[in-house]
Amino acid sequence: MDANAVVVGIDVGGTSDNVTVLTHDGRFLIDRLLEVPSRVLDGPPGALAALRQSFELGVSTVGRDVADVVAVGLDTPGPASATGVLSARGATNFSAPEWWGFDIRSALEVELGLPVVYSNDGNAAAMYTHYAHFGPVSIDRSSVSAIVGTGLGGGVIQDGRIVAGASGMGGELGHVHIPSDGILEPDQPTPRCACGFWSDAESYASLTGIRTNLLPYWLARFPDHPLHQVAADVAAKQVRALAERDRDPLALKIFEQQAMALGHLFTVAANFTDPDAFFVGGGVVETDPWFRTWFLDTVRAHTTLRAEQAERTEFALVHDLDMAGARGAALAALRTLG
Repeated sequence: MDANAVVVGIDVGGTSDNVTVLTHDGRFLIDRLLEVPSRVLDGPPGALAALRQSFELGVSTVGRDVADVVAVGLDTPGPASATGVLSARGATNFSAPEWWGFDIRSALEVELGLPVVYSNDGNAAAMYTHYAHFGPVSIDRSSVSAIVGTGLGGGVIQDGRIVAGASGMGGELGHVHIPSDGILEPDQPTPRCACGFWSDAESYASLTGIRTNLLPYWLARFPDHPLHQVAADVAAKQVRALAERDRDPLALKIFEQQAMALGHLFTVAANFTDPDAFFVGGGVVETDPWFRTWFLDTVRAHTTLRAEQAERTEFALVHDLDMAGARGAALAALRTLG
């Protein structure tokens, strides 16, 4: 590969595209968020124009020529196929009918005249975290990442590569069923996910899980709590600050159950992937150090590992969350080049 060769990574969000540039030997040339409006609400023509703008901004920012770019890594929220065809029922940030079943990877490939490698956003973030954590030995390691947001995303990395699966649904950790024993109180209803599953990981560990399942139960246990006076959507978003800032007992109970659920999820994962590391990401990464430490320690305490696994399995937080998607997409593209 030419010494000037670079890969561009673009992460598509609901409001912004984030772009990065990666050298052929694995160095990121952009060390900050570099964004343009994503225009996904304008449909494919507007969004593709924004992607071209992101691409050109990234290349010009690092003083390279378009001719130096050998591939583009693209990530978006799912659901989508392994090759970047958005769900026929729409996808996160792509709900308008013109996006249903749209092949965003191929469309960008035509737009730029360059090979484009697609990853979903959870897998891309998992990819970057894996490489940032393990460095030179990344290709010999495996990991599982769970990223808590509105839903529960994540990814599985094996031997330095994303496990995408036959249809692109690999690493959909949010919809893995987990046992509720040891998480729920005796009188607490079994949580239900928006996907229709009962007691999957996302029904606990997500903003939606807080709003729909955990907060209503714990508010009933704290009848004088001030969140009774706040609309449900707003109250769910305030829980993290109450836990972090005030060590509020109701809020800490909610996050304890989320951490316990992630521990149960990792217990399941340990028995079919046996990874070198488990990573946790999402809003918890952006909190005070005491809260991050407490949350990760709680996840670890509720992950049941065999003695041989416990001796070598690491637990850590996702690195550089805002930039992880674009960087992971670029890494995934670089890996396809051999």
